[in-house]
Amino acid sequence: MAVSIRLSRGGAKKRPYYRIVVADARSPRDGAFIEKIGTYNPLLGKDDEKRVILDTERAKHWLANGAQPTDRVARFFDAAGVKERAARNNPNKAEPGEKAKERAQERADKAAAAAEAAAAPAEAPAEETAEA
Repeated sequence: MAVSIRLSRGGAKKRPYYRIVVADARSPRDGAFIEKIGTYNPLLGKDDEKRVILDTERAKHWLANGAQPTDRVARFFDAAGVKERAARNNPNKAEPGEKAKERAQERADKAAAAAEAAAAPAEAPAEETAEA
């Protein structure tokens, strides 16, 4: 049985409250779970000690038994010192897509053409006045 450590949502509409649970990976998000090992209240400030409450001993036990934490729970474990989380790196995340690059190139070409057109007539009358 694949076991995961994940968040289970509770609370009212627009007022989330999460339980950190150990559950079968196939069960629904808010469905049956094996054990509750903590809570997470995102409405509290980031410096509030009650924002994340975690039973570190049980978390270590489940990690030793092969439970896989989700990314958010892995961040909590890293902050609590339970398990080191490897930092992710995606340098291409902020890079625009192909269509956006094409549109930017078209705008640059139009701007260059407009600059050339504006510069060409400005030079021509200057030469005519010099000849006259």
